[in-house]
Amino acid sequence: MSTPRRQRWLILSHAFNMDGRASSQTITDKIPYLLQANIEVVVLSGVLGTQDQRFEHHRLWSAGPSGVRFEMRHVLRQKLTHPALYRLWMTLLSLLLLPAMLIERLFFPIENSWSWQFSAARRGRSLAGLQPFDLIYSTGGAVAAHLAARRLQRQLGIPWLAEVHDPFVHPGTVPTTRRQRFFAGVETLICQHANAAIWFTQQALDSARRRNPELGERGHVMLPGVDSPFTASWPAYTPGPRLVMGHFGSLSSTRTLKPLMHAWHWLAQHEPEVSRDLELHIFGGTLDHTSTQLAEQWGLHDRIRPFGRIETDPATGESGRSQVLKRMRQCDVLLLVHGEDAICEEYIPSKVYEYLWMQRPILATVHDNPQMAEILRGQGHWVAQSSLREGGSELAAPEMVRHLKALWEAWRTHGLPDSGKMSPYTTQASTSQLMGWAGTMGVDPT
Repeated sequence: MSTPRRQRWLILSHAFNMDGRASSQTITDKIPYLLQANIEVVVLSGVLGTQDQRFEHHRLWSAGPSGVRFEMRHVLRQKLTHPALYRLWMTLLSLLLLPAMLIERLFFPIENSWSWQFSAARRGRSLAGLQPFDLIYSTGGAVAAHLAARRLQRQLGIPWLAEVHDPFVHPGTVPTTRRQRFFAGVETLICQHANAAIWFTQQALDSARRRNPELGERGHVMLPGVDSPFTASWPAYTPGPRLVMGHFGSLSSTRTLKPLMHAWHWLAQHEPEVSRDLELHIFGGTLDHTSTQLAEQWGLHDRIRPFGRIETDPATGESGRSQVLKRMRQCDVLLLVHGEDAICEEYIPSKVYEYLWMQRPILATVHDNPQMAEILRGQGHWVAQSSLREGGSELAAPEMVRHLKALWEAWRTHGLPDSGKMSPYTTQASTSQLMGWAGTMGVDPT
């Protein structure tokens, strides 16, 4: 009996192997399971991530000047530690690329990495000429991966599986600008031509299918999940003199801690004993502008500690991601801020799946997204809901007050011990789904 031929997949991911980047983690965490399934993977990525030595990995520069400048900025920041030297090199490069960038922006005012599609398609054709592929798997993140995949599908005549991370069209809107029409066009391209297409929420799939009914049954929902991030023993949780709430990730005008600030202010006025015991730690960025103003206005700023972005430790070599995970385990409560614009209806932050492994209580604001609320409540966590249709983020403040009081009472009584729950939303499960859909396309990885 002959042994089945080993499958060979071409994976297109601009942000592959970027430490701390969600669009990278979504694909890099799947790789071990694909290798275990005896799939030969060949990865084409941008130059922003590190070289992977486990398999064939090609790091490619974008073809256009905006992409080159964007990528060079990242590369130089890693290699040049002296700020003045970095600024000098970037100034020279920007002046050199300026004429071409002006022309590019005039005709293609899209994202910086859009031109990476040409580099990826050219290298993909070259590699296929040496040894054919059974499947093109585009994942992003950057739309250039999907555009390159469509070019290769058309030229090579092999199946294409597209994995869409964020919705291309904001719910309830009609694309009007050139940039919006471009992204809507990418969605249509995927819906018309991908042999299988994956979205990360049911709402996002439903919206894409309404706009592009030809997608039919080729559209699927996959919760990407994440496996346990701890390879050795779990860092211990030890309660301290204050209830520490930790927020990990960026904040902005639409992803704001306003509900927390309003709830904290109410507690300061009506339940001062609770308010005095609260402390907020911010990792990965700074407090958003509105929350900063409210904290200063209400005298809360002295109990807010910003830690910024945590990078790889040069002394120990420990990655930023590893350090962040340890910090998560040390928090009494993990704060999860969904945001408050329309896109949140069809988007679940990847941080949800990481948080679910921490065994710490999660206090989340969820915006018009019942699927996300159900995931969190189903695992025993605390949800305060907001809605554009009913007044925005302030709607979550009363629920936030109730949850903070309940968490504080539990913390004061028995210190909020670990839940002991393992997350059911794993990369292993999502990769099994993905390989199953590949099988329906005539690509059997087993």
